[in-house]
Amino acid sequence: MEEKPALLIIDMLKDYFDPSHPLAITPLAQGIIEPLNKLIVFFRERGFPIVFSTDAFEENDFLFQSRLRPHAIKGTKGAEPIEELLRSSQDLWLPKPKFSAFFRTGLEEYLRQRGVTLCAVGGIATNFCVLTTVLDAVQNGFKAVLLRDCSAAISEEIHERTLSIYEKTVLYPLLRVMDSVELMDSSS
Repeated sequence: MEEKPALLIIDMLKDYFDPSHPLAITPLAQGIIEPLNKLIVFFRERGFPIVFSTDAFEENDFLFQSRLRPHAIKGTKGAEPIEELLRSSQDLWLPKPKFSAFFRTGLEEYLRQRGVTLCAVGGIATNFCVLTTVLDAVQNGFKAVLLRDCSAAISEEIHERTLSIYEKTVLYPLLRVMDSVELMDSSS
C-alpha cells in the first residue's frame, strides 16, 4: 500500500530561538531549518498535509514545577512558529498543551480526515516532544518516521542515542528512523 504522509514539525517556536535567552539546543535546532524547509516544499508540491505543532503551556503549568522554566506560554509570541520556516496559510498551526502533538489537540481526527497513513516527525527535542509524538502516532494507528536530519536535541550525543534506540525497534516497519532525502525518495 502506498502511504499518504503528513509532515509534523514540532516545537520550532520563537522562545527556543530567542537570542536574548540562548539555549543549548538553539544552535543544533538552527541546523535543522534548511532540511525542514526542503521537506516543506516537497510536501507542499504534492499536496501532503503539513502541521506545525508548538508548545502552548499555561502560565502555572504543572511541568514548571520541574527544572523547566516557564516558556512558550499559550497566546504569547514566544509560542509561535519561527519565521525562518516556510509556513503558509494552508498549513495547520496546532498549539499543544503538553509534549505530544496528539495530546488533546484533535490531530488524530485532522489526519484521518485527510487520509494520512504515515506521520513524518521532526523538530525539537528529539528525545522529548518529537519522540512522544512519534510514539503517539503509532499508538493512534499511523506509521511513523523519526526524521534523523530534521530533529535536534540538547546535544548531538542525546540525539544520536535516542535515534539508535529506535533504529532497532521491534515496531519496525511501523516506526522507522530515516533522513529527509530517504523519506522523499520513498514518497516520490
